[in-house]
Amino acid sequence: MYIRASILIVIISLHLISCQDATENKPAESATALSASDVAVKDNSFLFDLNFLKDHDSSLVVLETGRSKIIVSPKYQGKVFTSTADGDSGMSFGWVHYKAFSEPADPHINAYGGENRVWIGPEGGKFSVFFKKDSKMVFDNWKTPAAFDTEPWTITAKTNTSVSLLKDHVELENYAGTQLSFGVIRNIKMLDKEQIKAAVGLDSDYGAQMVGYSTENILVNNGDQAWTEKTGMPCLWILDMFNPSDNATIIIPYRDSAANPATTDYFGEIPADRITYKYSRVFFKADGKSRGKLGIHPARAMNVAGSYDADKKILTITIFDVDNNAKYLNQEWRTDKPAFSGDAVNAYNDGPLATGGQLGPFYEIESVAPAAFLKPHSSMTHHHSVFHFTGDEKSLDTIAQRTLGITLDQIKTALH
Repeated sequence: MYIRASILIVIISLHLISCQDATENKPAESATALSASDVAVKDNSFLFDLNFLKDHDSSLVVLETGRSKIIVSPKYQGKVFTSTADGDSGMSFGWVHYKAFSEPADPHINAYGGENRVWIGPEGGKFSVFFKKDSKMVFDNWKTPAAFDTEPWTITAKTNTSVSLLKDHVELENYAGTQLSFGVIRNIKMLDKEQIKAAVGLDSDYGAQMVGYSTENILVNNGDQAWTEKTGMPCLWILDMFNPSDNATIIIPYRDSAANPATTDYFGEIPADRITYKYSRVFFKADGKSRGKLGIHPARAMNVAGSYDADKKILTITIFDVDNNAKYLNQEWRTDKPAFSGDAVNAYNDGPLATGGQLGPFYEIESVAPAAFLKPHSSMTHHHSVFHFTGDEKSLDTIAQRTLGITLDQIKTALH
């Protein structure tokens, strides 16, 4: 059964962020703070990551319902750094790049991690916001906009289960020379077990532990100029970073209209033994050992993707908005392709660079909003939700069939 985007939108609309009041988020549980030098003792628990992050962001917000919790960081661009389905001692699902917190600021990107973060696109292409006008699209000239890399965001409201954040007055010039003035609003809402079941189409919890949250991401044109095909425009881009394993697989359903529906050469062609197409789904190895990225064209994209870590028995499901008829910005580091030939869904597996270094390891599931053809002072919204399920494989198998339409055995054997 595929997830209907309308279900997600209804759930989010029922839980709009309220003004700060007596239900304000409770303080995080106290514990000894840990620094980057202590990562050798990491125990993969939520509490470890909570303590580490508290030492770097005093404004940290912990949202919770039951034993499910997530960590949101205003200082680090409104990221959901990580989550757990089983309280402080439970597994921490997000990837946190501990080393980055103790290093000098990088001029290109400061990859602190985070299992759900908002970025602005396009990264490359004729309307890129990562390269200055007329510059060559090479790494030395590539720079992540500060509002999505190093600058803090502002909390505008919060409760025990929700937080709203704002980054206003962002000023960027795109590759076409257009001055863009905009703001981004980010509403994050924890979902309880019944809301999770409704969102992903389950009639029971099947004995699994679960955590889920929705994000509502709103882009506002603050300027006096309409964004058109001539001026170019930005787009919202949501990236989920998770911990890899030797037996982790990304699964992306697609509309069966092509033998090879994915763009697979973002960073060079993905080796054939790391990707396959079966059952109208892309299976992509997520072991953090080989750098590669794929994308699904909007005409073939569906509004659900996921991954399964067979070593840790973690089933992850992401649900997001997709408009199969909209124009999506090309994000490749080149200008010879049409500006609106981009993908709506992406997945990335980290691996060693040509220089021998490596950023992670981690893997990503990503969703992209359509090109924002916005008039002055108008806005567009992109929804993206994340769900994790853990438990015995019989329970997870049922959930995988309900959400991704395939069995765990099909996932585990797809690349073998």
